[in-house]
Amino acid sequence: MSYVDGFVVAVPTANKAVFQTHIDEAGAVFMEHGATQYVECWGDDVPEGEVTSLPMAVKCEPGETVVFSWIMWPSKAARDTGMQKAMEDPRLHPDVNPMPFDGKRMIFGGFVPLINLTKAG
Repeated sequence: MSYVDGFVVAVPTANKAVFQTHIDEAGAVFMEHGATQYVECWGDDVPEGEVTSLPMAVKCEPGETVVFSWIMWPSKAARDTGMQKAMEDPRLHPDVNPMPFDGKRMIFGGFVPLINLTKAG
């Protein structure tokens, strides 16, 4: 069964181009190490909530944009192996490819899909 790593982070809006370079590199690394899909989505319609919301969850500050991302893997075992290899890959080391956002405010987790509907398009 497939496995999904999900992420939400606040990225300084002024860093969008730098972020794009960062994820281009990161995406290639994850795909090389077994991911079947790598998606990064720049927030476009992400409302602030009264009790909870994505912006609140990542303590989004003025001048930041919420990014929602996921990496699909063929299985949890493939994810465990691939993620370890990706984290050891020198192309993802902070001195080579620093995160253009505050990683301490990143929310992430691993998930087992319950349903995955797709439509050919």
